[in-house]
Amino acid sequence: MTDGARQRSSTSGSAKDAAGEGESGGEVALKKEIGLVSACGIIVGNIIGSGIFVSPKGVMENASSVGVALIVWIVTGVITAIGALCYAELGVTIPKSGGDYSYVKDIFGGLAGFLRLWIAVLVIYPTNQAVIALTFSNYVLQPLFPTCFPPESGLRLLAAVCLLLLTWVNCSSVRWATRVQDVFTAGKLLALALIIVMGLVQICKGEYYWLEPANAFEPFQEYDVGLIALAFLQGSFAYGGWNFLNYVTEELVDPYVNLPRAIFISIPLVTFVYVFANIAYVTAMSPQELLASNAVAVTFGEKLMGVMSWIMPISVALSTFGGVNGSLFTSSRLFFAGAREGHLPSLLAMIHVKRCTPIPALLFTCLSTLLMLCTSDMYTLINYVGFINYLFYGVTVAGQIVLRIKQPDIHRPIKISLIWPVIYLLFWAFLLIFSLYSEPVVCGIGLAIMLTGVPVYFLGVYWDNKPQCFDAFVNKMTYFGQKFCVVVYPAMGKSVGSGEEGEEMKEARSPLSKEDGDNHKSADC
Repeated sequence: MTDGARQRSSTSGSAKDAAGEGESGGEVALKKEIGLVSACGIIVGNIIGSGIFVSPKGVMENASSVGVALIVWIVTGVITAIGALCYAELGVTIPKSGGDYSYVKDIFGGLAGFLRLWIAVLVIYPTNQAVIALTFSNYVLQPLFPTCFPPESGLRLLAAVCLLLLTWVNCSSVRWATRVQDVFTAGKLLALALIIVMGLVQICKGEYYWLEPANAFEPFQEYDVGLIALAFLQGSFAYGGWNFLNYVTEELVDPYVNLPRAIFISIPLVTFVYVFANIAYVTAMSPQELLASNAVAVTFGEKLMGVMSWIMPISVALSTFGGVNGSLFTSSRLFFAGAREGHLPSLLAMIHVKRCTPIPALLFTCLSTLLMLCTSDMYTLINYVGFINYLFYGVTVAGQIVLRIKQPDIHRPIKISLIWPVIYLLFWAFLLIFSLYSEPVVCGIGLAIMLTGVPVYFLGVYWDNKPQCFDAFVNKMTYFGQKFCVVVYPAMGKSVGSGEEGEEMKEARSPLSKEDGDNHKSADC
């Protein structure tokens, strides 16, 4: 955007001053430190949050029977895998960080991309991160308050400490952040493996009443097409986070290989875990008991693990801690990408001169989440914008088809059959239409929140000739932010450690002018 370019040009001198030009003359750029294992950790860690431990009953209560619930988990896993295939092609065709925001912006234009970014900045990521952090604090504090609920102020304070700690880790080092993600993803997978193994032991003991076909499809309430559609919607939400690796494409080692490979490994793994964890639950609990529990894994542990039942609450806490880390890591890259395109303040597109981490974007993400912790309406906001988030999944996959038509000869390292995006869009349209039919007010409010971004786009991005005093104020604030955070614009021609690979990705990224690139040299990372 011209506005973003103007801001970059006007602050190029301050970038140079803030960075301390001349230490080694090298270029500052994002580091390629995310290998295959860490890439899988990002996907699995962001999909598997607290839901499978705490409340997998959303699918069960709407599916009306155990058998249909398991079918829903399998089908939604397959649909998620199809969507991830589409994103894999887009991710290597448009190898930018920012995920669906970058794809929508490049294919459908600046306004469509900005609206995706707007709803993410305003509501989606701050509310999701706040809720996950609150879940973490609840499971940490609950043993200290065995006869009552933990105090609300204590929950919010511990959630804030969790956010601040993980923001510091992410600001300090990409490697530290990915190691934290790897460790906590492994921890939650081990906890789920324990649940699955205990379920298999139960089956070997003959405890499989609810898995026998005659009983599995016995409804505990009448089957209803609307409720089953709602079960599919709940299942789709449970797989949310499958697209997060696309937000950090530029920090992947060999993204053309590792992006699709991580997707092919992670989505089937999550589907397997979800299906078999639910099978394990019904070997120890009836559907009615499962629906009555506020923390299914904890109830499961109390029934089968005896004195070792404390493992389950700790597993939930560890899972949510890793979930907060993964969300901070990926959402900051989305805001970084938006700022680089001129859709957010230019300061958010800068990285630290030595650590090569997007510190301003991370601080912005943390601050917006801390502000969301201060409101009591975040759960309501999540309900409103969940529909919009799902809407943009379909818009992005539709963009894949549009790109095939508009640019059929563009280089595609991965090229899947168009039958897959068509299947995904049919399923997506079914759920979207049902959502509009069943909850028109909630969906309408979500659309209204998104559309508040239209005037912001035209005033903040599209309008070039802003008053000189406004531009001067923005430049001063940007300069102050650079000095405070010790950040500069990253060199866009390559990423540290990328070699020729960075040059291949050069054309796909948001271009800086040559003058900007020359002015933004600093210490070697």
